[in-house]
Amino acid sequence: MTDDNAGKVKLSQSDALLLESLRGLGWTDEELLTRVKAGELPPDESEFEFDYRRLTELQAEDPAQFKQAVASGYRIKYNTIRGIRSWIKVALGKEAMLELAEGKEAVEARLADEEIERLESVLSIGWHLTKAAAEEDGYEFYVKIEPVRQE
Repeated sequence: MTDDNAGKVKLSQSDALLLESLRGLGWTDEELLTRVKAGELPPDESEFEFDYRRLTELQAEDPAQFKQAVASGYRIKYNTIRGIRSWIKVALGKEAMLELAEGKEAVEARLADEEIERLESVLSIGWHLTKAAAEEDGYEFYVKIEPVRQE
């Protein structure tokens, strides 16, 4: 866990997924901080089979930075294409599609504007997000997240 120049704590992609999975249980920031510190963590029965003990270790390494990540947000150190899809599912509860053709790799999803802002706030450097209007299904935008390509 390191703090970048913009004041956001940097988390690994896997640590961010653990944190977002617990948020998905409806835990408040205070409850999350208290339960993680005490090691009072539930078994994960999702497809991801998360081991939340890693968060207790992370909290013990640097309590102040862990608290900052929970309360003020974080940025992911390094994203992978599959990790972005997983983050969208865990943090936003939305399914995303993968395009894995060489040179055309991307994650595609339909997200509301506030969901896009949240995703943009955590993405590591090296990713480009574009959005286009989409009216169906109650979502405002069709979003495509691609690695920045060198010309």
